Amino acid sequence: MNSNNNATKPSKPSALTAVKGMNDLLPPDSARWEWLEDKVRQLMARHAYRNLRTPIVEPTALFVRGLGEVTDIVEKEMYSFEDRLNGEQLTLRPEATAGVVRAVVEHNMLYDGGKRLYYMGPMFRHERPQRGRYRQFHQIGAEALGFAGPEVDAELILMAHALWQELGLNDVRLELNSLGQPHERAAYRTALIAYLTQHTDVMDEEAKRRLHSNPLRILDTKNPAMQAMVEAAPKLIDFLGEASLAHFNAVKAILDACGVAYRINPRLVRGMDYYNLTVFEFVTEHLGSQGTICGGGRYDYLIEQIGGKPAPAVGWALGVERVLELLKEQGNPPQAPVPDVYAIVPDACALPQVHQTLQALRAQGLSVQMHAATGEGMGSMKSQFKKADASGAPMALIFGADELSRGEVVIKQLRDGAGAQENCPLAQVAPALLRHLHRDMA
Repeated sequence: MNSNNNATKPSKPSALTAVKGMNDLLPPDSARWEWLEDKVRQLMARHAYRNLRTPIVEPTALFVRGLGEVTDIVEKEMYSFEDRLNGEQLTLRPEATAGVVRAVVEHNMLYDGGKRLYYMGPMFRHERPQRGRYRQFHQIGAEALGFAGPEVDAELILMAHALWQELGLNDVRLELNSLGQPHERAAYRTALIAYLTQHTDVMDEEAKRRLHSNPLRILDTKNPAMQAMVEAAPKLIDFLGEASLAHFNAVKAILDACGVAYRINPRLVRGMDYYNLTVFEFVTEHLGSQGTICGGGRYDYLIEQIGGKPAPAVGWALGVERVLELLKEQGNPPQAPVPDVYAIVPDACALPQVHQTLQALRAQGLSVQMHAATGEGMGSMKSQFKKADASGAPMALIFGADELSRGEVVIKQLRDGAGAQENCPLAQVAPALLRHLHRDMA
């Protein structure tokens, strides 16, 4: 009789991994993201900006119409696909401003006046992953819609500047330019094309491709061989009319009054076609080629372009990964939070009373980590203390059988005054812990 021992066993399926350039966010790094997001929420509240959340999938036409057909994002970087149910062309959002404007128009949000909004979330671009630049990346942005004055341009710039100070970031440089109005940019475009046509011998293939479709983007080239030619190109600011110059000068005057330094960069044009008047970037030298950590500007014609009634707008977006990378680079990354107390449980029989006590402590605002059973049970006191120490908690609560029989628990110091301990009635545990932590009752 034949045995089945030699029967072919099913092969183990290969492990699945994340898509390249789309990364998992794990503890303790996730705590640093939460820290940054909390700082931003506090900043936005102080400036009376309100949170808006839009879908990550939008109609492809929104970005083609809003960003411009000949931008790098639309031409090369969008994740676009056809909805198999209805054939609709959809795109994972490569940036958020167009979606914010779409939401504002769709819901008629400007019917009673301007709105100050902010957002947080993932964006998607199909590009080569590199430091601080990923296929799924995250942005935090602020948009002020319905306001035409230069004081709102300055407000947004000052708000970003305040964030760097609050985060403790150094060596972040503000670069500023004005793109004027469309008719001024059109006149400049004609002069720029005429100039660039005389220098095609030093232009790379990408620049030649953009010569007639998007010549302003050539000014932003990183090609060293083209730098001298670009530096000598006509300056857009020389084509601005009186109103555009007055707007730009008013922004600068507010920044000067607030003591915010800036550098005029005549080559700063940003990557989207929707900008006009003020554009700006916050740049650092600490992140190599990915030095822009925040950028934005005014986009007074985008709302009408997307189908709404004409209304002015201005905003900015920062790259979360780049800001956190800069914090790390400068040696001051936020630390992951640690629990206030670690609960040590010698005997599993005590777990119902332990949980009852810990729930009461958490209701008072204390952060508590409880030792949990492994495959071998609750573990020895030595191993539990080892885990308590590794948790970073300043104190341990020891739920010993003898103490519990008397209605008590042991509070043991793990950091300051390490080793000191006291017996405490269960009813008094919360105030005792808060006293040790120098906090008031919640």
